[in-house]
Amino acid sequence: MNPSTTLSTMQRRIVWGVRILLALAFTAAGAAKLAGAPDMVQLFDAVGFGQWFRYVTGAIEVLGAVLLIIPSKGFYGAALLTATMIGGTATHLFLIGGNPVPAIVLALLSAFVAWRLQPVRLFAPAH
Repeated sequence: MNPSTTLSTMQRRIVWGVRILLALAFTAAGAAKLAGAPDMVQLFDAVGFGQWFRYVTGAIEVLGAVLLIIPSKGFYGAALLTATMIGGTATHLFLIGGNPVPAIVLALLSAFVAWRLQPVRLFAPAH
């Protein structure tokens, strides 16, 4: 049994609204990275891992966005994006400076979706 089947209609709408918002945000961010937007190239130069990391990050963001809108895969997309934004927050705090708040907000929203869509078997008590 999936927790999303026990949610009220209003709760399902809220979760879907957040999923759509996140999918749009991560599609835009990932596409900017993959397209080589000057700001993204500069940002990843500051990170210091090379531009290959920009491509990997952009691909992960687009993949996560796609998974978010597939009903049976939303949990996995949200979990992937939560981990990505935890990394983004750490990058801002420890490597490049700048404002980590957008990454924190996206991490929290992604974690909320993952929590609401979590498969029961992951957290079922052992017998």
